[in-house]
Amino acid sequence: MGSKSFSVLIALISCLQAFADNTFGVRDGLHFSLESRATNIDGSIPTYKNPKASIEDRVNDLLPRMTVEEKVAQIIQGDMDGWMDLSDPLDDTKTFNQTGLVQMMRLKGGSIWAGYLTPYDKFVYGVTIGQKYLMENTTLGIPALIQSEGLHGFTNKGTIFPSPIGLAASFDTALVSQVSNVVASEAEGLGISHMFAPVLDLSRELRWGRVEENFGEDPFLTGEIGNAFITGLQSGKRRNASSTAIARVAATCKHFAAFGSPQGGLNLAQVSGGERELRTMFLKPFNRACLNSLSIMTAYSSYDGIPAIANTHLLTDILRNEWGYKYWVTTDAGSVDLLITLHGTCDTRECAAKTAIENGLSGEMGGGTYTYLTLPDQIQAGTVDIKYVDTTVEAMLRTKFALGLFEDPYPYSDYLSSIRTPASRVVLNQADTESIVLLENHNNVLPLQKNIGSIALLGPQVNRVSFGDYVFFNASLAGISPLDGFKQFIGNTSSSTKINFAQGCELWSNDDSGIPAAVQAAQASDVAIVMVGTWSLDQTLLWTPGTNATTGEHVDLSDLALVGAQLKLVQAVKATGKPTIVVFVSGKPIAEPWIQANADAVVQQFYPGELGGTAIAEIIFGAVNPSGKLPVSFPRAVGTTPVFYNYLKGSRPIDAGQVLDNGQLIFGHQYVLNSPVPLWSFGHGLSYTTFNYTGLSISPSTISTTQDFTVTVTVHNTGRVDGKEVVQVYITDAVSSVVTPNQQLVGLQKVNIPAGGSSTVSIKVLSSQLAVWTVQNSWLVEPGVFNVKVGTSDQTFAIANLTVH
Repeated sequence: MGSKSFSVLIALISCLQAFADNTFGVRDGLHFSLESRATNIDGSIPTYKNPKASIEDRVNDLLPRMTVEEKVAQIIQGDMDGWMDLSDPLDDTKTFNQTGLVQMMRLKGGSIWAGYLTPYDKFVYGVTIGQKYLMENTTLGIPALIQSEGLHGFTNKGTIFPSPIGLAASFDTALVSQVSNVVASEAEGLGISHMFAPVLDLSRELRWGRVEENFGEDPFLTGEIGNAFITGLQSGKRRNASSTAIARVAATCKHFAAFGSPQGGLNLAQVSGGERELRTMFLKPFNRACLNSLSIMTAYSSYDGIPAIANTHLLTDILRNEWGYKYWVTTDAGSVDLLITLHGTCDTRECAAKTAIENGLSGEMGGGTYTYLTLPDQIQAGTVDIKYVDTTVEAMLRTKFALGLFEDPYPYSDYLSSIRTPASRVVLNQADTESIVLLENHNNVLPLQKNIGSIALLGPQVNRVSFGDYVFFNASLAGISPLDGFKQFIGNTSSSTKINFAQGCELWSNDDSGIPAAVQAAQASDVAIVMVGTWSLDQTLLWTPGTNATTGEHVDLSDLALVGAQLKLVQAVKATGKPTIVVFVSGKPIAEPWIQANADAVVQQFYPGELGGTAIAEIIFGAVNPSGKLPVSFPRAVGTTPVFYNYLKGSRPIDAGQVLDNGQLIFGHQYVLNSPVPLWSFGHGLSYTTFNYTGLSISPSTISTTQDFTVTVTVHNTGRVDGKEVVQVYITDAVSSVVTPNQQLVGLQKVNIPAGGSSTVSIKVLSSQLAVWTVQNSWLVEPGVFNVKVGTSDQTFAIANLTVH
């Protein structure tokens, strides 16, 4: 054979080898050819391209056509900065890097992180370029999930609502659905199809920095609010979506599971517990809210010594097999690498990737070394079974088909029409007012009369917009400070009330040199309003070295008292003798028993949304009657935590001691110089009106172990103003085979009752809510007596018994 012919043969063999490598993993012998995987041999439309075909048929048709490289690319998160320069949030240059685009989509094209602050037209341009490339320039034309954060507004100049802990304080599921619906509507038009929200961790460890991202300490409330958030976010369809599409934006339940109770309150630290606590507390919100969520995100931490991302019992046995969850599961940013760097359960990237995919059936988010890029070689070497990748890819494809992305993944031309609309402003105002909780109101000092002569606005939270974490850079510029909110309110209602403002101190300093000016302002006023609290930062500043905050991701506390000179400021103002109203603006409970005991009124405003300054003025002056309830209990000191209300029976003995204001020590035992009883407990919240409960009934009052029942009660507004009340139903299992909570919330409903009016409320309770996780490791509703209480966790308005036989 001549040298020329030999060279041609070698080249041909090389091409064939390259072809074989490129199609590695594709199933042959089916109704498509290896040369044209996106078409059928008989010329018919591939099922995965048929918008009328069922989602399962489309998934089953597409998966065999995919190479291993394409499959792995589906389950690794990419980033829009791979082809767009997004370093300057003000730059509006609409150009892209072709080489970066091709490389990004080849290796990490299943989902694309796009949570950047950038001009809308540039953002839309970048999303369109990416989706067009995938749809028109790749073999199979699989669109990407475009991702952003959305805990209380999406992170590219979306409307900012109250932090999740504040939304939960509304105890209003319908309102929360409206909030998340606005978040989805604003993001959808820009081409965002995947939001990293809600967080369903429980706020049982108050030192942890991310308490503000949760819906509180209770699994039932968290599940109900979470379900409402997901329903509002996902409801509807994208334009031009297939008839089988079921959602327009994918929610992400996180962090699965038990992430919010780390040892020492330290972010990423281990969580200790057993199967019963996992089932009865941590998993309940996910089971209630997330089975219809189109994605779930795993936790960073370990539970009982097993990293969450490698916990096959949690992610496969329970989530996939027991619960039947079939949609996309992703790890959190960089968490696969933590198997090497934090948990110490792997020593190579190959081990980390294998462990995560085989035990978790989950994708890999960015932020690490992209360990999943080792999977093709591991599959070819036989060290990783392709079936785990296939199952994970199927879940990703199922989510995409459920969103209708294959029909039209692009931004809308009229995207501006759904951002910051008048209708969304109404929802924002309601969310901001209903998330405020009136904790104390001695001698009815509140509401203030609209014709009051003067008010002193004091404290470091007055002339500041305090948002929670997970907001965009400079998001606070869109907010209204309390100072401006009071000025606007007074300007619209009174021409005579004077505002005397003095900051008094900084949030972050012991410098008390400004307190005399605050005292002088209080002395010159009819009433003093002192606004103090915690603070967080936006997603740029929170992670910038040299900045400070007291709440937010990776910002954990050893003390829950006010920082710096804030308490000293409150005490100095109270000493003037003027009525003193303290407003906590915070992302978590503040432990200050002196304020509870001495302030004339105390108001809790969890980090608000953009109209927070207006909302607090409306509450203080009575334009809106407060209706918020605490989703989390307030301890007396960090040393008295945990302080959640639903502790197991026998777990809170009380023989309290005390340190009096004059320094006298009164000794007890539990605790020696303090009390385990909260300052304010879960479900607490006052109103400017009064309510009375009558006619409690349970129907039927005797049930079988599989029978549901209904709790009915009539609520009367016995005051002079209209008001909203949250009817809360708690149960206690009188005798059980295992130790159960002293009480647990099983139902709630918020009702609006006019002054002098009444409302009869019926709340259905499922028999499954009575079940215990037995010593045989199974759920069982046990016969016996259950006490059914209507009230709050620390108050009883009406009580009756339910019998299960």
